[in-house]
Amino acid sequence: MIRQMYDVVIPTFKPDGKLNRLIEGLKCQRNQPNRIILLNTESNVSVRGIEEKYDVEIYTIKKDEFDHGGTRDFGMRLSQAPYVLLMTQDAVPTDEILSEELLKPFVDTAVAVSFARQLPIEDTDIIERYTRLFNYPDKSRIKSMSDIDELGIKTFFCSNVCAMYNREIYIKNNGFVRKTIFNEDMIYAGKVIRVGYKVAYQAEAKVIHAHNYSGREQLKRNFDMAVSQVDYPEAFAGIKAESEGVKLVRRTANYLFRNHKYKEIVVLIYKSGCKYLGYLLGTKYKRLPRWLVRRITMNQAFWRSKLGDS
Repeated sequence: MIRQMYDVVIPTFKPDGKLNRLIEGLKCQRNQPNRIILLNTESNVSVRGIEEKYDVEIYTIKKDEFDHGGTRDFGMRLSQAPYVLLMTQDAVPTDEILSEELLKPFVDTAVAVSFARQLPIEDTDIIERYTRLFNYPDKSRIKSMSDIDELGIKTFFCSNVCAMYNREIYIKNNGFVRKTIFNEDMIYAGKVIRVGYKVAYQAEAKVIHAHNYSGREQLKRNFDMAVSQVDYPEAFAGIKAESEGVKLVRRTANYLFRNHKYKEIVVLIYKSGCKYLGYLLGTKYKRLPRWLVRRITMNQAFWRSKLGDS
């Protein structure tokens, strides 16, 4: 068993009961965290009861100051531990070995981050279930620049839903970008891989996490993803993302066909079209009128800051 000191940082906004289950899961780890830090965005929902019940630290972030990269960077710098586990409030550990499994890859001193496998929740639809299997297979892998030809953009794939960071490497490489709409985890992974570090996918570290996004929500999510790639081209230079999306659609369609889920193939076509349209619009966002950008983003606060609007 690997015992290393680590802290946990969790951005929160109007959390529900999953946050309680997450913290309870962390408290039950065989290798328990040194500190649990919540970065709570101002809302009408209080987390003070959580602070008293679980002995966690809470720092308040103003709603207009929240940023996917900047807020997490703030949390990383609150820690002095050699490793920091970043999680989202809706990810729940499946067992008591999550942290030790995430720490295992760091025996290779070139590993900068280790991220967990995400498993679907009980009511996840069949398309999202297959997507989880596609993005989070049951086999671990350590990725580096040598994998670019085989994996393409998936070389940089990493998720802050549940990811353990070597804090020394993080600080040395100036951490997350401070102003991004989305994708701070992949931008960081791309940056460190390009300078010789590695990213570990640890399949034995598992959390329950999935979303049943509608077509409209998929459009907005992929729009934001494309905006992040446009804003930070150095992280994705020379690598196309579209081919990975096409591969996912083809494999999902084959899976649905083999399982006689013919109606779901129609849903897949619709949602895939929404994803592609969102991504395409995101790559062209600088040419779009402001009103349209506001309609097709998930992150209104980001655009208020970026566009200077009230």
